[in-house]
Amino acid sequence: MLSLQAYASDSSSSDIENDDGKTEKNADYLKPIDESISVAKSMTICAAPDVVPMNHQAVSRVVDPANKELQYNPKYEELFAPVQGPENPFLTEQMRAQRNTLSGYIEKAHVNAFQFENQRRTFHTYGYALDPTVDSQTIEGQNYVGDLQSAYDTDGKTVFESPKPKKKRKQEKNDNPEDVEGFVGPWGKYVDEQTVARPNEDEKAALEEILSKRHKRGRIPEEKPIEEKSILHIKDAVDYQGRSFLHAPHDVGVNLRSDSAPSKCFLPKAHIHTWTGHTKGVSTIKWFPKTAHLLLSGSMDCRVKLWEIYGERRCIRTYFGHRQAVKDVSWNNPGTHFLSAGYDRYIKLWDAETGDVVSRFSSRKIPFCVKFNPDRNKQHLFVAGTSDKKIICWDTRSGEIVQEYDRHLGAVNTITFVDENRRFVTTSDDKSMRIWEWDIPVDMKYIADPTMHSMPAVTLSPNEKWLACQSLDNKIVIFSAMNRFKINRKKTFIGHMVSGYACQLDFSPDMSYLISGDGDGKCYIWDWKTTKLYKKWQAHEGVCISTLWHPHEASKVVTAGWDGLIKYWD
Repeated sequence: MLSLQAYASDSSSSDIENDDGKTEKNADYLKPIDESISVAKSMTICAAPDVVPMNHQAVSRVVDPANKELQYNPKYEELFAPVQGPENPFLTEQMRAQRNTLSGYIEKAHVNAFQFENQRRTFHTYGYALDPTVDSQTIEGQNYVGDLQSAYDTDGKTVFESPKPKKKRKQEKNDNPEDVEGFVGPWGKYVDEQTVARPNEDEKAALEEILSKRHKRGRIPEEKPIEEKSILHIKDAVDYQGRSFLHAPHDVGVNLRSDSAPSKCFLPKAHIHTWTGHTKGVSTIKWFPKTAHLLLSGSMDCRVKLWEIYGERRCIRTYFGHRQAVKDVSWNNPGTHFLSAGYDRYIKLWDAETGDVVSRFSSRKIPFCVKFNPDRNKQHLFVAGTSDKKIICWDTRSGEIVQEYDRHLGAVNTITFVDENRRFVTTSDDKSMRIWEWDIPVDMKYIADPTMHSMPAVTLSPNEKWLACQSLDNKIVIFSAMNRFKINRKKTFIGHMVSGYACQLDFSPDMSYLISGDGDGKCYIWDWKTTKLYKKWQAHEGVCISTLWHPHEASKVVTAGWDGLIKYWD
């Protein structure tokens, strides 16, 4: 390197003529070697210069912006070079605009975190904030967005600034402890305070009108019960022996008075009969006690009908007595009387044979469920769950309320007697289950869980050991009906859709199957032991609200739907 520099300096040096006319070499040649090293240091060395191969030209590569993948490693200048070529004349203004995101162009800006939070809270509290699109330093005063009047009234005070102090009312002061009679301390009256304020005549008339309207709005109009009547649809109310239609037949091939269930039950396969007569949806159906040779149905057409199960399967009698839809019906143990509860806030006790109303009961609230006490010596008592969160017990002999169970937090949906009728279980819209001792108005057990839903339908198993509850999360959950009333996590029946509907469910007499309807009009049958879904079929158009398995038949099922039909399956 030094030799090259010396050669270069030698060849580039020129002769300089001095005053004597003699020539001498350039003075750079005579500089010491140490000074020439600084020249070498100022030179740069490129270890990998740009070399164009033979027969190639140094042409810059162009990257297509539409490419998603490159087969080589481009340089920064190539990758971020401006787009070349003619401009697309068909681009719209929105497509031609510069953007660095899918939605537009984001410009970096610095925002003070405190000022941003201050204006945000001020807007949510007072309804105004500084206009972020205007530079307040370039105009006179401040520009606001939102409630401008409030901003000008408060001079644009933010939540972190104290507003103008309000003028305090002057107060009478006498804090002299020597003045015993006139001492008021901090409890003095205001100067302009009026101790007695009476409305004038106009204000008094306006207040009376408001109170009368409010009282009228909250008062339930007194409606007299309509005239109850019944229609007998068969020619003879008694047979040749003088027995009424309530007497169970003997010639049907089944012992209807037997206390034992069929030894083996089977799945129904065919539709064998349809009872028609209700003009609106059926809300509930109940078997005649013990024999189940008759079927009682309550409907949304405000009527209750009694149907034959055997023989000609006729409609025997229709009971008219409610202004609004019938919600629930319940037989007494002998089957001579039954209760009907309607949305007209009345519970009526009917004589099933004659069709007369024995008595009427009302608490001015809607009864959602009604049930006689199953004990033989308490057939004059029945309980009803109402919309005002109470369970009310009436005595049919006196017509008076003898007990109230008021612990639920929502409307009471079901009442089920358990433990040899010494206790009863209630469910409510408050998503809880309560167990009561009879005639004790304090619940002995309260079952509630965050995972529980409202259970508008509950059925007791034939062996009286289990409670099957229709839960509104499209499940059937099982509780023990004995001492602990604990939920059985291993038995949960799923597959149907009942959200929003109180679909009644039932067991087969031998406890082999569990049957239920759903909101789509289908009927489902599960195996009790394995919880496996055995069968489902389309039973009704609309909601299949109730299903009952005949207690003396091995494979006969009754279903009722909101299409107004009651169907018999075998």
